[in-house]
Amino acid sequence: MLTNQVLFIQGGGEGTHDEWDNEIVESLERELGPDYAVRYPRMPHEADPKYADWKAAIKRELAGLGDGAILIGHSIGGTILIRTLTDDPPKLTVGGIFLIAAPFVGDGGWHSEEIETLSDLGRNLPEQTPIYLYHGSKDETAPFGHIDLYAKAIPQAVVRRLSGRDHQLNNDMSEVAADIRRLGTVHPSSVRPVPQ
Repeated sequence: MLTNQVLFIQGGGEGTHDEWDNEIVESLERELGPDYAVRYPRMPHEADPKYADWKAAIKRELAGLGDGAILIGHSIGGTILIRTLTDDPPKLTVGGIFLIAAPFVGDGGWHSEEIETLSDLGRNLPEQTPIYLYHGSKDETAPFGHIDLYAKAIPQAVVRRLSGRDHQLNNDMSEVAADIRRLGTVHPSSVRPVPQ
């Protein structure tokens, strides 16, 4: 059996990998089923994310993926993922980029000493790469309005404003999984045999 590759980049904060984002990764795995292999690496110093450290970790992960891989970033992990992809585009052809409750850095959003403004994202991402944005209306961590800033910066993105959902999307990744499955394209170099 062959599986599609999915890379999930966690959010920041003490205990996030094992106590918070693990639940949305489990939901994603359930919703996607056995045709998808989700990689969920632990990011360095999760309690105090630094762009340079996380970018280096993301680049190591990208180097192990094949064409057609799906990239997902949650919260600050999404912000750092999308900035990494524009600052240092990977050699692989990305099957899709999915940002979940990602804070926007730039005009109207948050200020960062480490992350450059995201206002120019649209013109620095491959036009053929599907991009999806998700944000819950009850998010108390990253303001709901940040999805509009991303939508303006990436006009080609598909935008999903999810009513009543929190920063973790209430641990329900069904919409994200449905969008991933809809892409449905498996690139031969992105699939790996699953051990029997």
